[in-house]
This record gives sequence, C-alpha cells and structure tokens, in this order.
Amino acid sequence: MASDILRFFRAWMFDPLRVASITPSGAALARLMVSEIAASTGSVIELGPGTGVFTHALVRQGVSEDKLILVEKGAEFAAMLGQRFPRARLLCIDAAEIGAAIGPNPAQAGAVVSGLPLLSMPAKMVSAILAGSFAHLRDDGCFYQFTYGPRCPVPGKLLEGLGLEATRMGQTLRNVPPAAVYRIARRPVPLQASPARPPGIAMTRERA
Repeated sequence: MASDILRFFRAWMFDPLRVASITPSGAALARLMVSEIAASTGSVIELGPGTGVFTHALVRQGVSEDKLILVEKGAEFAAMLGQRFPRARLLCIDAAEIGAAIGPNPAQAGAVVSGLPLLSMPAKMVSAILAGSFAHLRDDGCFYQFTYGPRCPVPGKLLEGLGLEATRMGQTLRNVPPAAVYRIARRPVPLQASPARPPGIAMTRERA
C-alpha cells in the first residue's frame, strides 16, 4: 500500500491533470463504485485503473479476471497492472480511443468503471470517452464515474446530446478527498403514442 501511494504521488507530480489526486482511491469508494456489479454483469471495462484499487474490488465482487479490460495510458501503472492481473486484457491507450480499440464485437460489456478525472478534461474528450464506452456496452450496461465535485462531472447538455442520463448513487466521506459516485446510462426510449382518430369518427365494434 505504501509503495502504491508513493507511485501515485510521483505520477501526480509528473502529470497532475492526468492523475488528478495525490493518493489512490480508498476502499470505501471502491466498494461504492462496484456495488452494482457482480459476476453476472459479464465483461467489465475499467478506464484509468491506476494502481488497481477498483480492479481488486471488481474481482472481489466476483468478476473473473479474464472478463476485465483495463485501459491505462500511464506506462508506470500499466506495467504494474500487467503483473497484478495477468489474465486481464490490458490496453495501453488513451481512453478517448476506446471506441475503435477494443475490437469488432461491440455491445459486449456489462459495465464501464471509470477512474478518469473527467472534470479536468475538455468536453470533446469526455464526449469521445462516453460515446466510445457506450459503443461497447450492452443496452442495459452502465458507466460508473466518481467525482470530487458537488455534481455530476459530465455536463447535462453533453449527456442529453449522447442520449444519456446520470443518477447519483451515493457519497463516501471515508475517502481522501470525499467523493460521490454517479451511474450513467442510456435514456429510456419513450413509447410512441397511438395515432389520434380524426374528429367525428366513432369507434365501432364488429359483430360476430
């Protein structure tokens, strides 16, 4: 644990916008992030796993290691993740490239768990991350994101433009700093109303 904190701090010193925190996420936040995920979820994509705090929590929830797709741009973290989770699929790419990187079989994952600092990213990049992630999610799949801010880190207009909606799952004060978790999912498709009858035409019942 001490070596992970030191490694995280060094990465933050080198690139604070990419890492966004001086310490890894705590166990309480990890439990909240993965609380809706189980073995039945199937494949899980994790964006920015860092030292693997959420990854360990996913495995404890029953997600098989070979069902994990870890997307980690930082070489210092990727090498460590490869050693700790050798059966997981590891992609050393920018998360904004996820749409074309996973392969030709979209809509297979049941969840995306994101440790990315979306608040420090331009809207265009956040849009690419979300659009690429949902291209690989089943219709009922969800995107889980935490934030240190007071509201969802994805602006409402961006969510609306992508056909998504965010729900606040909860908050934990047992993290440094305190954090909240949001579930982002596709908006329900409204049922089409039956066409209105022209005025003056009454309904008739056929006789047997």
